[in-house]
Amino acid sequence: MLSNKDKCGGLTQEGVNFSDNATLHEVSVERRRILKSTASAVALLVGSHSLNEAWAQPSSNSAHRAVGKPLGFTAVPISMADNVTVPPEYVAQVFYRWGDPTGLAQGAPAFKTDASNTWQDQSLQAGMHHDGMEFFALGKDHGLLAINHEYTDDGLLHADGMKTWTADKVRKSQAAHGVSVIEVTQSQGQWVQQIPSRYARRITANTPMVLSGPAAGHSLMKTQADPQGTRVLGTLNNCAAGQTPWGTYLTCEENWNGYFSSQATPNADEKRYGLRPKGGGYRWHEHDSRFDAAINPNEPHRFGWVVEIDPTDPTHIPIKRTALGRTKHEGATTTLTRDGRVVVYMGDDERFEYIYKFVSRDKVKPGGFKANQHVLDHGTLYVARFDSRGYGRWIALAHGQNGLDAAHGFATQAEVLIRCRQAADLVGATKMDRPEWIAVHPDTGEVFVTLTNNSQRGAAGRPASDMPNDANPRADNVMGHIIRWREVDGDPAATEFRWIHFALAGDPLAKKAEHQGTVKGDLYGSPDGLSFDRNGLLWIQTDISTSAMHKGAYEFVGNNMMLVSDPATGETKRFLTGPAGCEITGLAFAPDQKTLFINIQHPGEPDSERSDPAKPRAVSSWPDGQGGGRPRSATVAIRRKDGGVVGT
Repeated sequence: MLSNKDKCGGLTQEGVNFSDNATLHEVSVERRRILKSTASAVALLVGSHSLNEAWAQPSSNSAHRAVGKPLGFTAVPISMADNVTVPPEYVAQVFYRWGDPTGLAQGAPAFKTDASNTWQDQSLQAGMHHDGMEFFALGKDHGLLAINHEYTDDGLLHADGMKTWTADKVRKSQAAHGVSVIEVTQSQGQWVQQIPSRYARRITANTPMVLSGPAAGHSLMKTQADPQGTRVLGTLNNCAAGQTPWGTYLTCEENWNGYFSSQATPNADEKRYGLRPKGGGYRWHEHDSRFDAAINPNEPHRFGWVVEIDPTDPTHIPIKRTALGRTKHEGATTTLTRDGRVVVYMGDDERFEYIYKFVSRDKVKPGGFKANQHVLDHGTLYVARFDSRGYGRWIALAHGQNGLDAAHGFATQAEVLIRCRQAADLVGATKMDRPEWIAVHPDTGEVFVTLTNNSQRGAAGRPASDMPNDANPRADNVMGHIIRWREVDGDPAATEFRWIHFALAGDPLAKKAEHQGTVKGDLYGSPDGLSFDRNGLLWIQTDISTSAMHKGAYEFVGNNMMLVSDPATGETKRFLTGPAGCEITGLAFAPDQKTLFINIQHPGEPDSERSDPAKPRAVSSWPDGQGGGRPRSATVAIRRKDGGVVGT
């Protein structure tokens, strides 16, 4: 989200990275060395890094030749309507709203429009603020949806909002976080939730979990409640997600810092991750000492991880995979190396943070989760450096390499991972404009990332590394952009890559040139959600903050939206607009590509970004209408009326 202080996941971002990494000029000597040593280097990309004919050629590991694909739908106009608008050739079905039963049993508590549900009720219901999700097929027209519930609007969750504050309110907020697993089937064109379901599950901020990988058991992970440092309660602020090749769900802990109160004088780690003495607004620490770092200084180290869940086994204990590093994870997109190992691409969603990838040591084996349950515990974590003129490197965050040793404050690999941001600072990674979702092209293997926005790029008082550069070219980047790259030789295991800008987001009719962008087609700003369908079309979702909507650079009058783009031509068309005050997020396709599932998050969010409980429908009454009570996040299933493949 965006404002003068960029916001994501319900938390205002201050921008905590004041490290002065090497600038592009300072790394140019190293770049020349790479060019001389890389026999397989592709042609140097010069000038502006917009789409060009040379880049549209196939990558070296694919027979695919990039050709334009027809975007077979009628583009929808910008809209301020309080509903989900799709092309006339399509139909949208709303289901699984905040407060709906998860399907754990018959007779689950019904949602109460006055917000009087108890925390015990909420633990059996859909959580708030649906976000990333994945579909896991169980058969034709039958599967599981794993859905993140990122955060809560306590102005809607409680009858009087935060006017009074109690332990029960904290428990209810904790129960509204986490993940849902629901079973769904399609019948006569409608998706129906199965209740009861043996697969149904609600994972919350109090669900027992296991810590695994190099950081598990380290002294920085131990607490009085867990002296072994291997068990933790809960996951929270779950933003984007991913799916492993062996069929498990990866959910990502993003702005976890906002739930903690730091020590009275924050230490270096607390400062680097954005903890504050009085917390970040959720006030959990007032009634749950786990979230008071003055009492439990190691508890914050146990959040900020990628969590693996087996959606087909409701008894499976979720696992926090520490080998993937501790950041504010936006997503975990997987692909395979040429020799069959798994790669996980990840963004750290805050201004001036980094892009990472993890390459496993071991190959993926047949046999599902049971055969691959330790793959994400062993491998190498890398951070990206975007050098000038389209060249890039992956720098290993490995103890004993690149200065990551005891002399620089990293005694073990566990400390490299727990203090992942500081390790990336030290090795000179490129500070980006809020790296969010990452998507891998199904044919070419090209990787795309959304850089949502960064109003502090180039601001007075920031270090030299925060000035505009080739990868982040705009000062006061309120519109955001999308970068694409190719790993050298087309292998995701490569340590070098070549990149260009796919698009600088913007409005071609904006008054200021810096807000016009390079979008080829329908305007958009603050790109966030990103995913490819099986046919190679790129789906883009926007997250313009309600505090910035219809102002300044966003002078166009319209709600957040979803667009479709053909990477071969750059053609971009608007596919959907959402209700007032919402964010469009979540992208999952049914296996036959005939249903697209998305999530509508925080409909009705006001400019203040926390609702007034006395006026819950002041901005929106979606999806239940004026007689239905408070606005509710929900999942939406979108299909073509003729039963065809979505998007084409």
